[in-house]
Amino acid sequence: MKFKLYTVFIILLVVCFTQCKTKQKAITKAEPKPAIPKQNTTVLTYHYDTLRKSKPIKFDYIEIDTIKPETYYEQAFNDLKDMLERKVPLDFKRAVFITENAYYGNRLEFSKFDGQINLLCELIKKWSKLNPLSDYNKQDSTNVKLNGAIFNVLTDTIRVNMAKEEMTIYPYQYEFNDCFAEENWANMFVTKLLATHRGNCHSLPFLYKILAEELNVKAYLAFAPNHIYLRNFCKKIGWYNTELTNAMFPTEAWVMSSGYVSTESIVSGIYMDSLSLTESITVCVNDLAKGYQRKFPKNDISFILKCCDLGLKYYPNYAELLLLKAETHKQAYFNTINKYGLNATTDDKFKDYIRFHLDEMDKTYSLLHKLHYREIPDNMYFEWMKTLQYNKEKYSDTKIINTFNYNKK
Repeated sequence: MKFKLYTVFIILLVVCFTQCKTKQKAITKAEPKPAIPKQNTTVLTYHYDTLRKSKPIKFDYIEIDTIKPETYYEQAFNDLKDMLERKVPLDFKRAVFITENAYYGNRLEFSKFDGQINLLCELIKKWSKLNPLSDYNKQDSTNVKLNGAIFNVLTDTIRVNMAKEEMTIYPYQYEFNDCFAEENWANMFVTKLLATHRGNCHSLPFLYKILAEELNVKAYLAFAPNHIYLRNFCKKIGWYNTELTNAMFPTEAWVMSSGYVSTESIVSGIYMDSLSLTESITVCVNDLAKGYQRKFPKNDISFILKCCDLGLKYYPNYAELLLLKAETHKQAYFNTINKYGLNATTDDKFKDYIRFHLDEMDKTYSLLHKLHYREIPDNMYFEWMKTLQYNKEKYSDTKIINTFNYNKK
């Protein structure tokens, strides 16, 4: 009997030991981390090795699904508001960073962003020194040659020796995939452009504007239907356009060839007007509101309307922001109807609320009509872009092309 009990005891010990060992092995065995980020993550990189062909690109994965809007977006709103109210200096570079950083929950580092901008500025100054204009002696020669240098550094492959090392800087090109950032809002960002050298008609002119401000160069953002480009001034020939999506200097005739730019819309200032620095920072307020809207589609609209009111105070005829305001008021109306039914229009608890939003919507749409705003369909937009690509001789501004005559070394 004792032998049987002893045998059973030994068997139980062996079983327990085996199970514990198995459990310990299961616990201590580390699962390999997936190489591909989760769905709600965005891939970013600030590593300078993206500029060197010989070194691999290293990506940082930044999760964006745990952002608290009241923390990051309110902070960004207040920072932009302080700029517009002149409590702090106007700074387009910082305004762009603030807007994009809010989307990432303040997980970006300004020092790295600033470092890449400073590196490009040094390259531009070096390129300008090595490639002087051959025949330009007007008072604004420094401004003209630096504008030309910015354009060439952004649109051409540049090889330069810095700190005894040869660096190859590849051009920043137009990304046709999701160019309106419908799938991923980060495709609008300068941070994404710096990381991948691929951008759109938002991030490309934004980067040019940042570099111009840092170099104390005069360059102005301008609007066309669904499009942002640059307007520059040269004392020799006057105003000229800079288009980074095709790396060209298009004529005014091309801008108007879309069919959605009327004389009245130019007079009203919604198209083909050079934006002041204040107005350019207001565009960042619009971006902040739209980023918030994309990040939090079930928001209560109050933050978006607050951005609209702030931006329109400093840029009253900003068509895109007016459109956002009108559609947000319309959204408030339909949200109420969808939740409480059509009876809400006569219910004392809701009818004043509904009437307010409908009135604001009507007033804003009416103002857009007075400004001669028209939305351009996506297919028409792409056809318009193609006209510049396939009709370069027709739409290229030969006056500025001849002005940018370099003694390249």
